[in-house]
Amino acid sequence: MPRLRVHAFAVSLDGYGAGPKQDLANPLGVGGVALHQWAFATRAFRRIHGGEGGSTGADNDMIARGFDNIGAWIMGRNMFGPIRGPWPDDSWKGWWGDSPPYHCPVFVLTRHPRAPIKMEGGTTFHFVTDGLRAALHRAEDAAKDRDIRLGGGVATIRQYLCEGLIDEMHLAMVPVLLGAGEYLLADLDLPKLGYALTEHVPTPGASHVVLRRVRLDERP
Repeated sequence: MPRLRVHAFAVSLDGYGAGPKQDLANPLGVGGVALHQWAFATRAFRRIHGGEGGSTGADNDMIARGFDNIGAWIMGRNMFGPIRGPWPDDSWKGWWGDSPPYHCPVFVLTRHPRAPIKMEGGTTFHFVTDGLRAALHRAEDAAKDRDIRLGGGVATIRQYLCEGLIDEMHLAMVPVLLGAGEYLLADLDLPKLGYALTEHVPTPGASHVVLRRVRLDERP
């Protein structure tokens, strides 16, 4: 059965997964781009986005792992774009240009219906209006024997965490203070939800932690 995985989700030292005031000019919120500097420099990130060069090492390895054996994605509408409310037209097709880096079906959570968008490189955006579990079931069907990657935003990850549906979560704890934005883990009791720390990889740019949902008898 496919696993639901979160990868390379950056969090500030004060607990924010995105800055405040997200809009077209600040898709990650004001100051949010600082959370991802560790990733931008890596060879894997640049290759995925059509670039060249970049660093190798632990940061690069963590980025690359996030694309291994992925057959479908799920993301919230805020990650897909800055538009709120009913879709005004079909002109917005994501932040990523004509060939997004997903190369598989992507299921976007929204309250407002929209026809699927087929992009270059194998990405098709599907818009799911009947909830997070419906999106997960559709992603499981699409992924077949591969896993599903859960993108942002913060609210989307929190919803899946609260339901205990995330099997593995890689967080990059970044030495940056945002002061405001969207908290990722506030008021969530992760051990009670079944999660345990299974990996810790510190680098100069981030402290990588991996949490997995485990059985009681497997917990450290």
